[in-house]
Amino acid sequence: AVQCACARVWLARLHSLRSCSLVVGENNRYKVHFTDPRVCKSFLLACCPHDILASTRMDLGDCPKIHDLALRADYENASKKKDYFYDVDAMEHLQNFISECDRRTEQAKRRLAETQEELSAEVTLKLNRVHELAENMGKKLAAAEAKGADGNVEESLKLLEEVEEIRRKKAEAEQDYRNSMPASSYQQQKLRVCDVCSAYLGIHDNDRRLADHFGGKLHLGFIAIREKLAQLRQTVTDKREKARADQRSERDADRRL
Repeated sequence: AVQCACARVWLARLHSLRSCSLVVGENNRYKVHFTDPRVCKSFLLACCPHDILASTRMDLGDCPKIHDLALRADYENASKKKDYFYDVDAMEHLQNFISECDRRTEQAKRRLAETQEELSAEVTLKLNRVHELAENMGKKLAAAEAKGADGNVEESLKLLEEVEEIRRKKAEAEQDYRNSMPASSYQQQKLRVCDVCSAYLGIHDNDRRLADHFGGKLHLGFIAIREKLAQLRQTVTDKREKARADQRSERDADRRL
């Protein structure tokens, strides 16, 4: 029994040491530089999905690499004098993450298509119109709430006016869709997979549900990741084009010698 207790204590201590090795603080005996391969380069650029999606339905847990704000500060200072090309590392990280998420989204769409009643092309267009208006309304509602929270009352009220107009169009689109199919089929909850965050959206979702989705941490987190990925791709492309242009200039200069 004593041996078992000792073993448990030893394992707990080992787990503690492993955990500490990934969180570097002032009182930690592990000292690393931001260039260390164990340091998360996406974190240094403030775009690690493990942080962005924390406490959401898609919480990824702790990142296997080191996250430390002091290291980020060191990197930001050093990067003013030297390019470490960590944008390439971060771009590849986000590309892999988003590619996997998009793959799962397509799988969810296929599963949905298999379980939901097949609709004609005409009815599908009408259904998609309802979904598009609902999505637009949800985004406007979320934006209006955000503006109101920031004290921009005038802008918030303007967005709410736009919401009312979209709500009217949505009601007309729903009626058009309802009239195009049997009542029994219409009662089924028609779902759609969000292309941004892969959450399910229903045709009968109310305003609160739509606003919660489009203004929620998960959806906004995925928007932030996708926008950062697009920015990194452009940055990397610009750097590569500049490098090629510099090489051409050097070759031309050598030929003139």
